[in-house]
Amino acid sequence: MFRYILNRLIQLVPTLFGIYTLAFVLMRVLPGDPATFLIGFRDDEAALQNLKEQMRLDAPIGEQYAVFLGNALRGDLGRSYLTGQPVTEMIGEAFPNTLALGSAAMGIAILIGVPLGLVSALRRNSVWDNFARVVALLGVSIPVFVLGIQLQLFFGLTLRALPISGLGFDEHLILPAFALSLGTLALLARMTRSTMLDEINQEYVRTARAKGVRARGVVFRHEFRNALLPLITVAGGNLANLLSGALLVERIFSWPGMGRLLVDSIASRDYTVLQGCVIVFAILYAGVNLLIDLSYPLIDPRVRLR
Repeated sequence: MFRYILNRLIQLVPTLFGIYTLAFVLMRVLPGDPATFLIGFRDDEAALQNLKEQMRLDAPIGEQYAVFLGNALRGDLGRSYLTGQPVTEMIGEAFPNTLALGSAAMGIAILIGVPLGLVSALRRNSVWDNFARVVALLGVSIPVFVLGIQLQLFFGLTLRALPISGLGFDEHLILPAFALSLGTLALLARMTRSTMLDEINQEYVRTARAKGVRARGVVFRHEFRNALLPLITVAGGNLANLLSGALLVERIFSWPGMGRLLVDSIASRDYTVLQGCVIVFAILYAGVNLLIDLSYPLIDPRVRLR
């Protein structure tokens, strides 16, 4: 186990290096830079050049890359070109908010999607099955920004039951978390139904039933346990997607998280903030995938990590 974790961490180094390099190059290929964003549309070439010199944006690209990379290796992600605030502080303020939103959305998706898929598989072609399939179809069909706006209109403006914007870990979290969770909820419901139907037709299930094992025991001790591996893979991958892809929901509900920080840094060409966000998301994806792999032997002892 220790050797496997060590190998995965070693493999993470070139991955982070490649992602960091790609982000660095792509941002500088795009037109504009932080100095131009701050100066605006004023035709003042002298002021623009002076600001670029202060920001060291006039240095050769290779030199800029070496400086950014060297600082990142020391844990220093630099300072924002726009606010002057350390990037680590900005990420430290935004990441817990995104983590809370993504975790709440994943919790809703699991608590609703998995039981819905179970009922759909165990009551195949029934009213419950049709209902679950309709919910799953709507979940993968409705864009998250459309759902978020409709939730704001209905629960916030029509019923005046829930707040439609702002940060808070109470009722403020309900609408954005549900809007973010629906796609994952639908995916988990469909995946649970599909994997359970595959397991129901296996020979070990028929053998267990023939030996007189209670139906509940067959479902939860055998069928559902064997169906957990693909579910955990999907859920873990979607948790990383929720944390990194919450930018639309954070924009709609004015939630100050990583997605909003990333979009603002792209719009303002704030290179240091963007590169810091990219590194955090890359580490997040790698960490979630590592935890998923480590969970496999706990669920199925036949799985061996190498």
